[in-house]
Amino acid sequence: MKRTLLINVARLLGWVMHQIYPMSMEKYVTTLFAMFNAFRIVPGLKSAGKAAKIGSGISLIGAQNISLGDNVSIGKNMVLTAWNKHGKHTFTPEIIIGSNTQIGRDCHITAIDSIHIGDNVLMGMKITITDNSHGKPEFESLAVPPAIRPLYSKGKVHIDDGVWVGDKATILPGVTIGKNAIIGANSVVTKNVQPNSIVGGNPARVIKIMSQNNE
Repeated sequence: MKRTLLINVARLLGWVMHQIYPMSMEKYVTTLFAMFNAFRIVPGLKSAGKAAKIGSGISLIGAQNISLGDNVSIGKNMVLTAWNKHGKHTFTPEIIIGSNTQIGRDCHITAIDSIHIGDNVLMGMKITITDNSHGKPEFESLAVPPAIRPLYSKGKVHIDDGVWVGDKATILPGVTIGKNAIIGANSVVTKNVQPNSIVGGNPARVIKIMSQNNE
């Protein structure tokens, strides 16, 4: 009897909450909160355009080295780090995110050199973009625990305009991704990707080159 009463009360409360706060309102509330969160964070950035939206739970290091274009949208739980210093070593990093670019939730972008993401880029969830690693890929590095190895950059990362990056993809140091390329979900991108191409896999390989002559 008590269990039935609790279930009925829960159903009633659920119905009341639905009337007060229907799911159709969720996206508007989330967008509004992300705009207010951006107002809090943007003043600490190197530069930012208009109408940024930044979700909750962001982990931010080196804000003064990060620039946003207009209408940038960043999802919840983003880890965004531009390291001026790590251990005894200092760096001059930059992270640039272009206008109208959308970044999904739970992504990780970290730089000690340069990561440049162009305009109109679409990124899914749980994506990693890094221009650095813990230690050089040399045998001598193995004598030092990974967490305290000096950060090392193999090269800058550049993602051109109009690129689409699928969920859980990883883009590694020294990579340039050409305009309008598509990076498949779960891909690990270890080398340059030419414009208008589709790549996927680990390591990512070309699946298709898109052109006006494609059937």
